[in-house]
Amino acid sequence: MINSIERHCLLCQKPVAGRSDKKFCDDYCRNTYNNQQKCRLTNYVRKVNNALLKNRKLLESLLPERTDKAKVHRDQLLDLGFQFRYHTHSIAHPKGRLYFYCYEYGYAAVEPQWYLIVRTMPAGD
Repeated sequence: MINSIERHCLLCQKPVAGRSDKKFCDDYCRNTYNNQQKCRLTNYVRKVNNALLKNRKLLESLLPERTDKAKVHRDQLLDLGFQFRYHTHSIAHPKGRLYFYCYEYGYAAVEPQWYLIVRTMPAGD
């Protein structure tokens, strides 16, 4: 007589029959389990991407058409929901000013509570 241990599905806990390394009772449970695992891993990335895109859209909305620079008060940015902790990269200007970017839109502190919003065209345009 062969000694066998009863295995249970990782999702629904039903008994699993078949191969000794099988973990799920059917494809539905396998797919649902894997989707739940993936969802947990990507929620943080989704949150950051949404914040970056919102920041970019706000910076874009503050620059008038055909203008590459605008001066904006910090309170205006905050009132619109801008999140200063999210940016794609930063560049130090040769004169010492540090610009933070959300894709092609950047901002730098120019005076207490005031920021210069800039637009740089992506390479190749």
